[in-house]
Amino acid sequence: MSKYQPIHMDKVKTYSITTRDNKVNVRDHFACSPEHGMTLASFIDRLPRLLGADSLRDVVDAIVRARQEGRPVVLAMGGHVIKCGLQPVLKALIEADVITAVAMNGSAAIHDFEVSLIGATSEDVGAVLHAGDFGFSEETGGGINRALKAALPEGIGFGEAIGRCILDKQHPYGEYSLLAACVAHDIPVTAHVAIGTDIIHQHPEFDGAVTGEMSARDFRLLTSVVADLNGGVWLNVGSAVIMPEVFLKAISIVQNLGYHVADFTTANFDMNQHYRPLQNVVRRPTSGSGRGYSITGHHEINIPLMAAAVLDGLHATASSA
Repeated sequence: MSKYQPIHMDKVKTYSITTRDNKVNVRDHFACSPEHGMTLASFIDRLPRLLGADSLRDVVDAIVRARQEGRPVVLAMGGHVIKCGLQPVLKALIEADVITAVAMNGSAAIHDFEVSLIGATSEDVGAVLHAGDFGFSEETGGGINRALKAALPEGIGFGEAIGRCILDKQHPYGEYSLLAACVAHDIPVTAHVAIGTDIIHQHPEFDGAVTGEMSARDFRLLTSVVADLNGGVWLNVGSAVIMPEVFLKAISIVQNLGYHVADFTTANFDMNQHYRPLQNVVRRPTSGSGRGYSITGHHEINIPLMAAAVLDGLHATASSA
């Protein structure tokens, strides 16, 4: 230890702060103070001009621009989005012709079906798992599996089959169904299932061949949607694995077939940023020409905020036209 002596600091070089480049300055980046009674547009405009606030503004602008130019805005989602009670928000975007296609994993389809049927969803797994009761509700497993079997000869996919079932059977809370809203407004709605991941696969009525075929049809339909994504927007909300993987494969297929999809915007909204959404949604698909954004936070806050900002933006541009 004797060879190590404390460093002397008296010869350290310094410089004036006025000569330094800075990443943040008051003029260009700071938030503006809030005001009582301000509009949402004013609130968004007063957010800091950096990081997540800039990403949110960019995504909103991309959605507004895409719809002004008649380009698609596709929502891919996981089940937690439904459990956060966001169907009315997303339905409003469908009715306003903002969202042009919806893709979801099996969990989202199940929660949406249950909400439409009883106005509630999301059982307490820990309380019933060891009693052997988790996931065995007859209405859910039986209802969805029978709906898939009935729709198989019609040539439609998983998402549309369940949406039609909700409408045809006039579920008491059907107004809260995203699947039904898509069918009613004639926009593509697809469900992408990994066998063994969903409670309906535990049911005696489950048929793997039927479920696989219905989900395969939806994959081909969604790939057709992706082939038209030039100038559009892909939103991945709350799916950390299934939907990012589906999107990447769909992109690969359409590029292989010569569509050369490029110049689109992607955004991953989630409470935590995970590997697959970052790679398969934000980075890899947009590496040629495009823009990818990661927006971190609670769905129940960020999605209504994004939706309201988009509707405001479309109204503002329509008013100024």
